[in-house]
Amino acid sequence: MTKIEKIVLSYSGGLDTSIILKWLQETYGCEVVTFTADLGQGEELEPAQAKAEMAGVKDIRIVDLREEFVSDFVFPMLRANALYEGQYLLGSSIARPLIAKHLVDIAREVGADAIAHGATGKGNDQLRFELAVNALDPSIKVIAPWRQWNIRSRMQLLEYAEKHRIPVPSDKRGEAPFSIDANLLHTSTEGKSLENPAEVAPDHIYQRTVDPVDAPDAPEIITIGFERGDPVSVNGKAMTPAALLTELNGLGGRHGVGRLDLVENRFIGMKSRGIYETPGGTILLAAHRGIESITLDRAAAHLKDEIMPRYAELIYNGFWFAPEREMLQALIDQSQAFVSGEVTLRLYKGSASVISRASPCSLYSADLVTFEESAIAFDHHNAEGFIRLNGLRLRSWAARNGR
Repeated sequence: MTKIEKIVLSYSGGLDTSIILKWLQETYGCEVVTFTADLGQGEELEPAQAKAEMAGVKDIRIVDLREEFVSDFVFPMLRANALYEGQYLLGSSIARPLIAKHLVDIAREVGADAIAHGATGKGNDQLRFELAVNALDPSIKVIAPWRQWNIRSRMQLLEYAEKHRIPVPSDKRGEAPFSIDANLLHTSTEGKSLENPAEVAPDHIYQRTVDPVDAPDAPEIITIGFERGDPVSVNGKAMTPAALLTELNGLGGRHGVGRLDLVENRFIGMKSRGIYETPGGTILLAAHRGIESITLDRAAAHLKDEIMPRYAELIYNGFWFAPEREMLQALIDQSQAFVSGEVTLRLYKGSASVISRASPCSLYSADLVTFEESAIAFDHHNAEGFIRLNGLRLRSWAARNGR
């Protein structure tokens, strides 16, 4: 085994990473630094520090990354209207490169020659962590215990914890729990009954949204302000990125907005079923498309829609720091120069519907589109030549085919 001098571990304080921490200490016999990212997951982080201290960790890092997460990762992605496979708002995918970035930064700071993560060999997160490290600092080694150790079952995991006196919460001792990932953008739930896509997801797994059936019977009207493609205010109140997303999560959750039951295609080749809740992100996607509808040129808007699936796939597959993602980001960001204004939406029974939009940079002309007499001269006869030119190839094709 390669000699390792110091390791930085992505550490949640949960059962898996607590066991990984002990396994790293035993296996490599070196110092392990723990890093816990506060991404707005809604959990108290002090227990993670206490568990790390109990395990003998001297250097414990708990860092509030909520503003950086939203401003530097979520908002750039939303400028692209990114949806993986047309539905998934990439809540887990976009968090991993940020965590990897800080793992690399800490490793450089403390002189560590390796980082470690708790992603399994079946999932996408191993790719997202490790491809990011490859791009940021390929000299740093990556340790993935789930691909190295001989633990192959949940029972063995619990036996290891008992042997090494690692505390196991009572709710983790029974059958395998749902796997839950959460941050300020979303919650993701997998496992147990959800592994059968024919079974209806139980109501109790939803954490951030009420059932749309039980949502208020009266709609709620909200207005979101945008500057250069990024949301900056809710109902006229300016907010920081993290505060704004938190506010929209509360508004959307109350009205059952942002639920998704999805069977997706993982990068490594298997299908998986998960339940996602992205209330604020769902509202922002609708609002952003609403403001783009009056501020983007037709060809620019259509080009964005053409590249969006490729952009979303790059994020999903772990290529946030790849040159092609950065190239696409430059194109997307260029398109947002005049995407400013306000969008008003109606939140009601699980939906977030745009009902009005206004912008000082609007390309919409009521004088051009009106059916009434217009102040702007428009010669309807010009349409005849336009149609004849566009129909030229069709007439040639029809003649050849004997039509």
